[in-house]
Amino acid sequence: MEEKEITYQITNTYSTMNVLTEKTKHVWFVCHGIGFLSRYFIKYFDQLNAEENYIIAPQAASKYYLKNEYKHVGASWLTRENTQTEITNVMANLNAIYHAEKIPDHVNFYVLGFSQGVSVALRWVSRYKIPCDRLYIYAGSIPTELTSEGFAYINPNKTKIYNIVGLQDEYFTEARMQQEHEKMELLFGNNYIFKTYEGTHKVSRNVVEMLLKS
Repeated sequence: MEEKEITYQITNTYSTMNVLTEKTKHVWFVCHGIGFLSRYFIKYFDQLNAEENYIIAPQAASKYYLKNEYKHVGASWLTRENTQTEITNVMANLNAIYHAEKIPDHVNFYVLGFSQGVSVALRWVSRYKIPCDRLYIYAGSIPTELTSEGFAYINPNKTKIYNIVGLQDEYFTEARMQQEHEKMELLFGNNYIFKTYEGTHKVSRNVVEMLLKS
């Protein structure tokens, strides 16, 4: 048996919310967690002021049926299978969206990853030196291969970095939280803000609103 590789062009969707205008103050680039579709994930940002906030939600290409019921569809960014090639594919997806949206200079650009979306958001920002005013690491793990050199371009006076986790998050034990703090310090030193909220491993509109106000 021989496993071969082929390169081809694919078409994928992504979701946006509100309209990008001269009145827009904040553009959010939000990467969903495993099991989401972008059009559902983006709804967690619907309470933000529509005139001031424009939301972009990329869609993971690998879709599957949830819970073996063949009713609801979710998606995954990456698995342990052929990971490096899949990372390349995901990065191309995010880059295509980023350039297609032509984000103007006058806005604040926020990058947010939730759960599995943290891994792709951080890889993308680090690999392509994406300029952002805020970087939100929301209930997710930092990829082990990332280094501080990948984030050395970030100006701590311009970019705020947040690590957010729920106090009842079932995936974050005390030991794992310590590991994540050590990764954060390795990548960003003391240039990050740690925030907690009352809740489990779920997206919360209240948390999104809290982040905008922080």
